[in-house]
Amino acid sequence: MILFWIQTAGILTMWVPARWALTAFQVAILCLAAYRCVVRWRQGRGIGLDPSGITLTCIIAWGAVQLAAGWTVDAFRTQEVMLDWTVNLAAFALALELSDRTRETFLTWMLAFATLLSILAMLTAFSSPPGVIAWWLDVGTNTATLGPFVYRNQYAAFVEALLPLALVRAFLDRERTWLYVVAAGLLFASVIAAGSRTGAALCLAEVLFIPLLMGRRGAWRAILGIATSVAALTLVAGWEPLYARFQEPNPYGLRWNLVQSSLEMIKQKPLTGWGLGVWSEVYPGFALFDDGSFVNQAHSDWAQWTVEGGVPFLALVIFLLVRVLRPAWRSVWGLGIIIVFAHCLVDYPMQQRPALATFFFVMLGMVTQSSSLRSHLKSGPPTP
Repeated sequence: MILFWIQTAGILTMWVPARWALTAFQVAILCLAAYRCVVRWRQGRGIGLDPSGITLTCIIAWGAVQLAAGWTVDAFRTQEVMLDWTVNLAAFALALELSDRTRETFLTWMLAFATLLSILAMLTAFSSPPGVIAWWLDVGTNTATLGPFVYRNQYAAFVEALLPLALVRAFLDRERTWLYVVAAGLLFASVIAAGSRTGAALCLAEVLFIPLLMGRRGAWRAILGIATSVAALTLVAGWEPLYARFQEPNPYGLRWNLVQSSLEMIKQKPLTGWGLGVWSEVYPGFALFDDGSFVNQAHSDWAQWTVEGGVPFLALVIFLLVRVLRPAWRSVWGLGIIIVFAHCLVDYPMQQRPALATFFFVMLGMVTQSSSLRSHLKSGPPTP
């Protein structure tokens, strides 16, 4: 379970502004991947060829093509983003090769980690000063922090990936239904407390939709337990921050302006893109307004991917998503990663925090190799 400890360490240190934290995380992932390659070679197993893994390799290669052809406006930034995608590929491959038992253990531990993190997130959101991690580490953002997360929508995306797992296990594991019910309630309530509008809507969709997919498999005890836990813990956490954000005039006006600017960038270079990682450098030339602040992201990963990599890059990412649709539907809990990609339409969960993006690709690998819900029902509830 080295992958679990590396990934959790990466999430816990995302807030560190210095490069050493991210470098340590990425080096650890790459070293573990290299070690597994050596082990497979000694066992005579070779390196498997998965279509999603090949697609991720093509994404990295596209960055190299941009560098070689001189299409990028910032070669250094493009190289940095290529490294991030290489780490995503390594993490995806590591998750892909896990056995069923090890995968279930990883998911159990990650769900426990996320549940503990949700408690910390609610405590820090309400009591830690703005821009201060865990009451004493000032990161200078001047916004509420949520445990190690400095941005509410990135925290919401993290919960979106794991909330369906808690919901599904509440139905499948009759002996520990109450445990997963409480975990689901805490995860949901923490997103409400964070004040993420899109995150709250998507998590609510998961809470309503997943029980319908489970049908008669979990009986009314799980359904009532989930409803009670979600309602009670949300009341405890408080919905005032979320309500206040919904009262903001034209809440998505900024995002729409940024999307319009991104569309103009795409029209200029639809096939080659401007270069991976360079959106913030290109944006000033296409800005529709200027309030004196630095705009670091497009607030839409899909738009930013297309600006930076062009239509070919967008096609590769779409193929990744299409590839995981069937196993996500069959496992039900895997729908969380689909929800994250939906969140990417109006925000940037995949940008700015490479360790968080790597976590999503670990989950992508888990879902790709996951067994169907039917096999879970035959073999009994998952155990650590």
